Amino acid sequence: MSACAQMDLSSLKSDVLEAVRKVSALASEAGGRALLVGGAVRDLLMGSRSVKDVDIEVFGIQPERLQEVLGRHFAFDPCGVSFGVLKLHHLDVDIALPRRETKRGIGHKGFLIDSDPSLPLPEAARRRDFTVNAIYYDPLADRLEDPCGGVEDLRRGVLRHVSERFIEDPLRVLRGMQFIARFDLVPDPATIELCRTVPMEDLPPERLFEEWSKLLVKGRQIGRGLEFLRATRWIRYFPELERLIGCRQDPKWHPEGDVWNHTCLCLDAFARRRIGDAAEDLVVGLAVLCHDFGKPATTCFRDGHIRSLGHDEAGVGPTLSFLRRLTNEERLLREVPPLVQCHMQPFSLWRAKAGDAAVRRLALKVVRIDRLLRVARADDEGRPPEKSGGTSGGADLEWLAAAAERLRVAAAAPKPLLMGRDLIAMGYAPSPLFSQWLGASFEAQLDGAFTDHEGAVAHFKEHLARGPHAQG
Repeated sequence: MSACAQMDLSSLKSDVLEAVRKVSALASEAGGRALLVGGAVRDLLMGSRSVKDVDIEVFGIQPERLQEVLGRHFAFDPCGVSFGVLKLHHLDVDIALPRRETKRGIGHKGFLIDSDPSLPLPEAARRRDFTVNAIYYDPLADRLEDPCGGVEDLRRGVLRHVSERFIEDPLRVLRGMQFIARFDLVPDPATIELCRTVPMEDLPPERLFEEWSKLLVKGRQIGRGLEFLRATRWIRYFPELERLIGCRQDPKWHPEGDVWNHTCLCLDAFARRRIGDAAEDLVVGLAVLCHDFGKPATTCFRDGHIRSLGHDEAGVGPTLSFLRRLTNEERLLREVPPLVQCHMQPFSLWRAKAGDAAVRRLALKVVRIDRLLRVARADDEGRPPEKSGGTSGGADLEWLAAAAERLRVAAAAPKPLLMGRDLIAMGYAPSPLFSQWLGASFEAQLDGAFTDHEGAVAHFKEHLARGPHAQG
């Protein structure tokens, strides 16, 4: 069970590392043992250069005594104390006791939990999800405790459940999805079979969304994560994705196969080009995931080819239904669907030799053209190299990127240059005509009639102003 280790803790932030050593020493002095466990140990063994969150499990000390001992040196966030976890204030360190969990109801809350500091370490490990997350490390002895064989599974790149208790928390299936994508792991066949027996039950949207977010923002092989979802048959809980399986595409343009295969390849291409801004990567990643949701409803055989005319517009509805089951975040519900709806526009505008007005209006619709370009580029790269770039060879994306930069709409939608306060400053009393005038002014701005505030005022005076409504 035990193994010597030379763990490099330098990936931990200095204040976290200091806290880990302090907690370990205090626990030892009090007759207990503090061990790192979970993601931090896994990531350290994988050589991660940045380990943020640390979980510590303390054996051999009663809860009240542990809080007393640590409370002399640390402050705790109150949110964790009520459910048996001491969260160190201003530090990404959680401290818990070994615990027994008894399944009493459905869902992730259907557990009776009892802390048991005398619980043997192998028994404590059995309540964890995967073997690679059930590796313990003793900082004082510089020693691993690996009761479930997680080190060997990590070496072999295998994702394997710890025990039959895995089925007690259905969220673990989605955790498996994002672990496979993030760490290039291959699921053990027995784990796949076990996952097939696990119903989704009543998992709340925010818990589901957390796992999907990690898949998109951290996954390196996102397609492999989705394939795990398919293999475990959990794809049935996400019908918008399930319908992509077997949806045919014209092999002339999509030799990679059906829309499912294409989507997996697109997501892998997206992952290779993430920018490191989690909020932006999430918006774009969701749009790439959903960009062809409209194809199952529009695909037909016509004129000797498989076509999906209008799939971009048809994708908005299923995109919203998918997102609404995961989140009520208005920003995502507002900003992801337009990227799906417009993901064909770079090619369409380039082919039509569209002017600046069309580019400005596109920016207004999608909020940020740089996002749309990322979606379109992933779409292009989600096919074999010889077909990458579609029929334009990528010229459409280069053209749109240059136009957006020139028009200063790459990272922000156009904003009206003429405002109501400008009309008041010109002597006009507020009236229902304001919205009409301002709307007409903005349309003229999008058409390129003016490009600055002075030009907006001059255009209004020349083309829209009506003297009888001025004061004085």
